[in-house]
Amino acid sequence: MANINAGPFTTRPEIDGTFGVVASTHWIGTAVGMGTLERGGNAFDAGIATAFTLQVVEPHLCGPGGDVPVMLYDAKAKKPIVVCGQGPAPAGATIAHYRDHLGLDIVPGTGLLPACVPGTFETYMMILRDFGTLRLRDALEPAIAYARNGYPLVERACSTISTVAQLFREHWPTSAAVYLPGGKVPAPNSLFTNVRHAETYERILKEAEAGGGGREAEIERARRAWSQGFVAETIDAFCRTSEVMDVSGRRHKGVLTAHDMAKWLPTIEEPVHFDYGNYRVMKPHAWTQGPVLLQMLALLEGFDLDKLAPTDPDFVHTWVECAKLAYADREAFYGDPKFVDVPMGTLLSEAYNAERRKLVGAQASLDQRPGRIEGYSGRVIVKGAREAAAGAGEPTFARLHTGHGADEQKVESSGKVIGDTVHIDIIDKAGNMFTSTPSGGWLQSSPVIPALGWPLGSRGQMFWLEEGLPGSLAPGKRPRSSLSVGMAFRDGKPYMSWGTPGGDQQDQWSCQLFLRHASKHSAKPKMNLQEAIDAPAWHIEHFPLSFWPRTARPGVLVVEGRLPKATIKELERRGHKVEVGPDWSEGRLSAASQDGVRRKAAANARGMQGYAVGR
Repeated sequence: MANINAGPFTTRPEIDGTFGVVASTHWIGTAVGMGTLERGGNAFDAGIATAFTLQVVEPHLCGPGGDVPVMLYDAKAKKPIVVCGQGPAPAGATIAHYRDHLGLDIVPGTGLLPACVPGTFETYMMILRDFGTLRLRDALEPAIAYARNGYPLVERACSTISTVAQLFREHWPTSAAVYLPGGKVPAPNSLFTNVRHAETYERILKEAEAGGGGREAEIERARRAWSQGFVAETIDAFCRTSEVMDVSGRRHKGVLTAHDMAKWLPTIEEPVHFDYGNYRVMKPHAWTQGPVLLQMLALLEGFDLDKLAPTDPDFVHTWVECAKLAYADREAFYGDPKFVDVPMGTLLSEAYNAERRKLVGAQASLDQRPGRIEGYSGRVIVKGAREAAAGAGEPTFARLHTGHGADEQKVESSGKVIGDTVHIDIIDKAGNMFTSTPSGGWLQSSPVIPALGWPLGSRGQMFWLEEGLPGSLAPGKRPRSSLSVGMAFRDGKPYMSWGTPGGDQQDQWSCQLFLRHASKHSAKPKMNLQEAIDAPAWHIEHFPLSFWPRTARPGVLVVEGRLPKATIKELERRGHKVEVGPDWSEGRLSAASQDGVRRKAAANARGMQGYAVGR
């Protein structure tokens, strides 16, 4: 429906209140988060309860075996922090093992070989212990109830199961046992249960509560059950004894062990930031793709986009060409800062970006053009043209857009997967902020571990098996994840958080939301959060994918059909390879903001799942 007030089109009102707001990619997760606030929990309690619930109701987008970046703002400490829930590569994950022993030239995108240490549970326990107020039971019970008693399975999950049903039947029988009840693909909106998933969390809760003591003692026992107890032991045994078919066309055992899980803990880090007008925009460091949004802003700061409508061809062209430059730098320089010297200061400096802006011309570039920084190789690997540069051909695999064309989920009939995720934004009455993008452990990425009820993640596919790259595989190293979260201050005060599923598109869509909402010259928003989410969107596929098979599509710009035809025609004239998608097909953004006592939130209508609530 149209907004009754004059202004941009919007599908629903921006949520506005004073008590608190919750936005997520699934209405059930949002309801659980708001219910947690209503029971007296803070934003951190609500975020953890929501995250556990989304593992159940969106199993094709996230799971316990996956990973997560989280950004928090603690209103008492008055400080934003990043919590790294990205588990590293196991000790046995070496280039020599994968390339020389197994004969692989790329890490498979499915199966057991790409599994990193699952990062979600330990991360959620750390946040609940150090920032939350509620008991472990309060955080886990909603997820347990939905897994045991059932929830309506969304069409998008059913479509995903359908694409991998043959794979399940022929090669992954433990997954077929869960996701093909009675041997059939579940019908959309049918009541779906995963009792073994519920039993795993019930056992953790039982062991946590068995020793008495307060909430912190319970949380510590839950952590031990996970990383030093039955969960780690079960994962270890499954990886050692199961040979699993993956996209290489061969069966492989995993290398993840209980020891890998026992020695890893999430870390708290400072965010990196860029100042854009009155706003300080913050992202996790280069173990994610997050800083690419900051690089886009650093380039775009030299163009006065506030004078242009966000559907104007000059706006889109300028944005696209700057995005190509930022993503080339992502490929050339980003990696785990514990292993790689990432020149972030240079990448965000005005001198560097002033030179890079000169590359933005009147016509679309088809080249991969990373920056030149002394002391850094700046290589971009393009599949089919292994050394840098330009000109990779069209990908050789078909893409299936599931559910309203939303681009966070791409699956082939053989089970090849390209990125999928959920997102959460919460602000409570005290001004605490929680934003996270849980992902991995997808039902289609790895077979279900029968004793646990869920599969491992496949984030290790983002490593390269070439030596000497920032993203080269190494034991204990974090993959340069596509996962991203964002937070911004306005005039020095905590203001908003936002994010989206979408693999490599996450920071593209997040950047577009920010530019539609935030003016470089004024604190007054150009569009409210809901309007900024609903506006026509687009993404580029110019750069190498973060996911198997790591291909690139130089010059390709995918736009929603709602973008004006005149804009599309002009973009084509400028040399962009424009592909027009469905009208509502780009992203699943959500966002939340605060200004004084006011709390606002918005969520995406695309896909008919996301919801924001508040009062």
